[in-house]
Amino acid sequence: MRSKNKTFPILIILFSVLFNSLNGYLNGRNIFYFSPIYNADWLKDPRFIIGTIVFLAGLVINIYSDHLLRKLRKPGEYDYKIPCGGFFKFISSPNYFGEIIEWIGWAVATWSIAGIAFAVFTIANLAPRAVLNHKWYLNNFHEYPKERKALIPFVY
Repeated sequence: MRSKNKTFPILIILFSVLFNSLNGYLNGRNIFYFSPIYNADWLKDPRFIIGTIVFLAGLVINIYSDHLLRKLRKPGEYDYKIPCGGFFKFISSPNYFGEIIEWIGWAVATWSIAGIAFAVFTIANLAPRAVLNHKWYLNNFHEYPKERKALIPFVY
């Protein structure tokens, strides 16, 4: 990310570390301690297979969308631009969409309360941010594609 005299609050970094540490602990504790269903047969279970496919699809969308965002500015540029390509054709925040899809896939693959909780918290965190990003683009770029949705292609 290129910036010109921009700072990043340390508190956000600390909350991110805290949240991800807690989330990792709870999901790991659930998988290795509380859930007796995870054995070699679980790898053949349709929930695990479908969840893994969904997770990987979300991961690809997320990584590719972040890649497109990083390529928007050339060295020495600091102005904002309209992203395009990939899922940006349909929504303003495909990186958030991809991350949400990832953690829904994780919830299905683990078939656990901890997985569901993480998916719900991810949606609760990223959906409002996606809506704000969408409104920002609409307010700052008159030529912004009006058919783009905020977070869910063709829907919202």
